[in-house]
Amino acid sequence: MSLQNSITHDFELSGIAPLESASPSQISYIDQDKYIPALADSKAGAVLIRASLQESVPPHIQPLIVENPHLAFALLSQLFAKPCFSLTSHPPRASNIHIGANVVIGENVSIGEHCIIYPNVVIGENVSIGEHCIIYPNVVIYRDSVIGNRVRLHAGSIIGCDGFGYAHTNDGRHIKIEHNGRVVIEDDVEIGANNTIDRAVFGETLIKKGAKIDNLVQIGHNCVVGEHSILVSQVGLAGSTTTGRNVVMGGQAGTGGHIHIGDFVQVAGRGAVGKNLPPHTKWGGHPLMELDEWMKFFVSLRRMLKKSAKPKE
Repeated sequence: MSLQNSITHDFELSGIAPLESASPSQISYIDQDKYIPALADSKAGAVLIRASLQESVPPHIQPLIVENPHLAFALLSQLFAKPCFSLTSHPPRASNIHIGANVVIGENVSIGEHCIIYPNVVIGENVSIGEHCIIYPNVVIYRDSVIGNRVRLHAGSIIGCDGFGYAHTNDGRHIKIEHNGRVVIEDDVEIGANNTIDRAVFGETLIKKGAKIDNLVQIGHNCVVGEHSILVSQVGLAGSTTTGRNVVMGGQAGTGGHIHIGDFVQVAGRGAVGKNLPPHTKWGGHPLMELDEWMKFFVSLRRMLKKSAKPKE
């Protein structure tokens, strides 16, 4: 994809970043009009943008005009992709830890004291693990992940894998967006078996302190799980979902992307969250309703079904 404008000045490009955190040596992109206001305060050196929005770019940011900024961003992200794992194992920089058989540890990994790493765990480059953690068999921790103190990662969980993100060409091909961010798991978190927690596109996917996550949960890129929240088995959070503290989501509940769930919200099992939810509320059903309304609806529906099933005299 070619740029349609002349470069006004040269600078060394160090990476890609969102508008709000980009530095003068980084590039960002805008694909929707709603992000235009963020340009004024951005320190990005350049921005990928459509020609129709070029006049919105302030003088301190270099506009790079492309037909499809999202696709251009996907192609650019591949230039900054890092290897996730080393092909050789390196001894950890820690003492007083227990490491099982067939554990693979990448370069520049730190593991705190009193940790137990069970067999067949794989730890990527530049990972940091705090003290008193238990990493159960067959866990995989991708590069740059940060694990706090007293964290338990149960068997088969994957921390920091690629998020599910693609840009699409006019002829229908799917171009992979490399996810160059990381996963951060704070203190006293427990993550069940066979979870997948995707790393961020840039920035971080964050699991805050005290969160408890059941088995078979999927957490998408750039999500934030609030302090002391509980996600029950088979919950799915789409990319950039954020929750407040002490949120409880029942089994098989899920969210759309870019949704915020307020503090102390409860979502019943199989609830489908498609909008922001205010704090201290309870919800259920699909389409989602406040819990009391959903329960009344369900009772009424059962009565209607029973009535319709009675044989006619």
